[in-house]
Amino acid sequence: MTLIDLPHPLEAYFAHAEIASSRQGRRFTINLPYFEGDKVDRLQWWWQVSAAHERIVGEEGVATLRRQAIERFCLHIDRWLTNSNNRLFDGKPFPRLESVVTQTLPLIADEDRVVDLGTLCAGHTGRVVNS
Repeated sequence: MTLIDLPHPLEAYFAHAEIASSRQGRRFTINLPYFEGDKVDRLQWWWQVSAAHERIVGEEGVATLRRQAIERFCLHIDRWLTNSNNRLFDGKPFPRLESVVTQTLPLIADEDRVVDLGTLCAGHTGRVVNS
């Protein structure tokens, strides 16, 4: 099962904003709104460009940094979904978050012991539950 099953690319759901600039530079945020049940929540990614760096790279460099921030945010979302055992789906108007139901493999009896098939299938040596 794929963790992101949306009708549009994930980036199409992002909202971008620039926070008030300061002498230190410019700050930006990327937001991904999503539904969790009936509640709207969001993931947020912050990034910034120092004034000195912006003078060196110009607006084209800032656009490149924005693309890199989007790539990092997408990677973060993928890891978050994997680690939390969730998935994003639907996407109308925002993605929906739901838990991924993992399939539990049955235990089999082998004479006087029970072996966990999930452990065996994962390439491990097997775990004896009852000996």
